[in-house]
Amino acid sequence: MRITVTLLKLKLHQPNATRSSEKKQRASQQQVEEMLLARASPSFLPSTSSSPTPSSQTLPPSASFGRNQRSGGALTAASPHCGVRRPVMAAAAAAVPAAKLEDAEALIDSVETFIFDCDGVIWKGDKLIDGVPETLDLLRSKGKRLVFVTNNSTKSRKQYGKKFESLGLSVNEEEIFASSFAAAAYLESIDFPKDKKVYVIGEEGILIELELAGFKHLGGPTDGDKKIELKPGFYMEHDKDVGAVVVGFDRYFNYYKVQYGTLCIRENPGCLFIATNRDAVTHLTDAQEWAGGGSMVGAVLGSTKQEPLVVGKPSTFMMDYLAKKFGITTSQICMVGDRLDTDILFGQNGGCKTLLVLSGVTSVETLQSPNNTIQPDFYTNQISDFLTLKAAAV
Repeated sequence: MRITVTLLKLKLHQPNATRSSEKKQRASQQQVEEMLLARASPSFLPSTSSSPTPSSQTLPPSASFGRNQRSGGALTAASPHCGVRRPVMAAAAAAVPAAKLEDAEALIDSVETFIFDCDGVIWKGDKLIDGVPETLDLLRSKGKRLVFVTNNSTKSRKQYGKKFESLGLSVNEEEIFASSFAAAAYLESIDFPKDKKVYVIGEEGILIELELAGFKHLGGPTDGDKKIELKPGFYMEHDKDVGAVVVGFDRYFNYYKVQYGTLCIRENPGCLFIATNRDAVTHLTDAQEWAGGGSMVGAVLGSTKQEPLVVGKPSTFMMDYLAKKFGITTSQICMVGDRLDTDILFGQNGGCKTLLVLSGVTSVETLQSPNNTIQPDFYTNQISDFLTLKAAAV
């Protein structure tokens, strides 16, 4: 008690300037703590939906079928293997400008796993980006795990394996994760009933992955030739056993598919609306950008007024799946991509380091624009910069 009183007296007799300094320091510390708490709260994290989605409507990957089936938004449940989720920089004031990658060796040594987007990072269309084989060989020689994640749902994992092979790259099927696979994996994770059917607005990749997972499906490319004759009194029938509609990139997209998917979502009780991704553009060729899967998803969203469950980037479903499969902590992962709103946000949502490459859809002007609020940890021209920057560091 005597010691406490003595200390109190000493504190009361401190000079005014010292007490004022301590007061300012405590106030500053409190502001930082409040900011971190705000940025760590679920309401701070952005949804991939066009409008904010309450956290209570977010469907975790482990949820059983039938819970919140009409809910929408990104899937963001954490995995026990995931590290601390970095707060996504959704406000301009909180965005720290990305640093240009200068020391590739330090970045390589700081992580165990590299996750690469494919379109715009590994290839453009059917053309391999310069220096990719040598870069991947370098990372493998240093014992790094390589994983390839793409939002493109037109191919299955096996088909993507053949594409890698055709480009002269040796990549195991187990290292490839496409959004077509993610759609099937998500349905498995919620115990989607095997007696229910999945209507597909998309291409062969989704159908193959659903079949491998044991799910009955209809739609896909075969519905691309179907037309609707709008005669007086015409009524379109649909399968009442459809329990999910999966929408991905579809070059055979038509009005029949929109109407069929809409009827299933609106009229079949509890029917899920699942999107493989909401990418605005894609690289079908290396000559220009083409309308992406988001345009197909947007059409169904417009007619149903239902927000989709997004299983591709930037949803963390695939990140959680990968972390659990390989037993890795996400803080030991570096996500490498060419899109800010999918690849970089995917890495940030998962708590990974992030590297933006300028070999795809994002320019340095877009990255450094005052209107851009998504900033990676680093940026560089293309992944082969790992080779030149490593040599420069030596």
